[in-house]
Amino acid sequence: MSDHEPQSLRVVLVDDHAIFRSGLRGALAADIEVVAEAATVEQAIAAIHDTLPAVVLLDVHLPGGRGGGGAEVIVGCADLLAHTRFLALSVSDQAEDVVTVIRAGARGYVTKTIDAAELNDAIRRVAAGDAAFSPRLAGFVLDAFGTQNVAQIDDELDKLSARELEVMRLIARGYSYKEVAADLFISTKTVESHVSAVLRKLQLSNRHELSRWAVDRRIL
Repeated sequence: MSDHEPQSLRVVLVDDHAIFRSGLRGALAADIEVVAEAATVEQAIAAIHDTLPAVVLLDVHLPGGRGGGGAEVIVGCADLLAHTRFLALSVSDQAEDVVTVIRAGARGYVTKTIDAAELNDAIRRVAAGDAAFSPRLAGFVLDAFGTQNVAQIDDELDKLSARELEVMRLIARGYSYKEVAADLFISTKTVESHVSAVLRKLQLSNRHELSRWAVDRRIL
């Protein structure tokens, strides 16, 4: 590989149907590399942590775990959400399924009727941090998140100073105290102080609860 050859976009395929995964592989563009596959909640969480892909193509309904399906996989990978994006790819176009995985932390949701070109485009957009939805599904998300609980979330965020908000976002994304300190050009001790203040003001006990709080409110 030359120094100038573009890097592949690394993805993990999560679906309990091997035939579908095989077909999906064939539909992906040459610059999208499948680094792992998984068929259950447990396999998916392990594979994603092992390979740290840019994007996970995730079915909504999966066997294993506690019955939470794709959303449970995302929650199990909450520590990776800063670097790994989740794109739900499902036969279901039900509002409940869409909202559940987006609430868990997915960046997009497309149905299995999508064509290859649109799917590859959706993967690239999600990898870049954008959202990607099949037609009409975005409306479910807007209905669920556009106005719901906005006032409550604003009230909670208003309790935090600008610096505390910066620290909260980075800690919730899985950064270590040392990494946050380096990123914000402050001392580790100052980071610890800010985290303590954030947990106290939001009435949370630890950074795991903080990550869950931020994911639930889609403010990562």
